[in-house]
Amino acid sequence: MKPSARSARDLLHRVDHGALGTLLAGEQGQPFVSAMPFAPDPNNAPLFLVSRLAEHTRNLEQDARASLLLQADLPDEEGGVLAQTRMTLIGEARRCEPEAALIARFLRYQPDAERYLALGDFGFFRFEPYRARVIGGFGSMGWLEAASLSPPAPLSLEREAELLRLPSARVEAPFTVLGVDSEGIDLRHDGRRERHHFGEPLDPARAQKQLADLLAAIG
Repeated sequence: MKPSARSARDLLHRVDHGALGTLLAGEQGQPFVSAMPFAPDPNNAPLFLVSRLAEHTRNLEQDARASLLLQADLPDEEGGVLAQTRMTLIGEARRCEPEAALIARFLRYQPDAERYLALGDFGFFRFEPYRARVIGGFGSMGWLEAASLSPPAPLSLEREAELLRLPSARVEAPFTVLGVDSEGIDLRHDGRRERHHFGEPLDPARAQKQLADLLAAIG
């Protein structure tokens, strides 16, 4: 059974880091894997903040081809690692210069990165996937094309910022709202990232009420 595209998109929002595979510079075809915190941009492309001195940075500057493994938290039920939902993205990661609003979004998802950004030695890379291998557990697996990983109706950074400025988005609750998109919201709760869906896709005319209702239901 092929996993749903939404389960793959959800993984990009639920997981806060992955294993980045690059090709080791100077050693043709030799894989090199690094731990990599990331945040999804409005099109669900993973955004990284990396040091110029890092091995994976040198690798990507020589050859942009890369893969990124994402894995959900261990479930309560039995089965261990092989029972988890996981996804391997394949594509290219290239240096980028994100606008201020995108950097602000990245820092909401990865607040520890602020100290690295201040050093001046760090810069951003965007991973552009073109396929993904998704395993949803035993008997559920398949390939998805890049178009399936993008949200059905991407929300602009400006509109997201407007929604996050609403009083309803700053509720007194044991969680922090990280991001809003057309399918749902991302929260940080007890140090972990959570994904919550709207009952129906975000409607521009009712977006404020949909956000307020969802946060009220969670809180």
